[in-house]
Amino acid sequence: MAADVWVVLPPLLIVVGLVGVVVPILPGTLLVLAGVLVWALAEQSTTGWVVLSLSVLVAAAGRVLQYLVPGRRMKQRGVRTSTLALAVLLAVVGFFVVPVIGAVVGFLLGIWLVEVGRGTSRGEAWTRTKHAAVGVLQSVGIELASALVVAGLYVVGLLLS
Repeated sequence: MAADVWVVLPPLLIVVGLVGVVVPILPGTLLVLAGVLVWALAEQSTTGWVVLSLSVLVAAAGRVLQYLVPGRRMKQRGVRTSTLALAVLLAVVGFFVVPVIGAVVGFLLGIWLVEVGRGTSRGEAWTRTKHAAVGVLQSVGIELASALVVAGLYVVGLLLS
């Protein structure tokens, strides 16, 4: 019975983690890594440790790219870091007002309101809001790609062990 937990828990954590990448309530990539960690601990083999090490490297690279790529793109499009910070605050408020979808609405509304409040024309504020939305989608896409690579490493580890 106890051995069954070590067989079921890793893929369960990985699947929940992949869902968590898209649903902002769950720490997606961390859950995927936790699944690989549990598997490596149960496996106790060189393959397990190599897969875990590669998974950590891929997840770390994904995390760095997740912030660098969209951040650079938004900065090039005129979206300031201070605008993003205020928009994140409104996203947190929006999350609690309207769970899950409220975070996205709060973030986008925050970008637009901050830009209009700074004297930017409504049209330009909307353009910057769209650029920020694309940046958020890029960020989620990068995190999903890295989590899928980690899940793929887990599958390869299973096949090799």
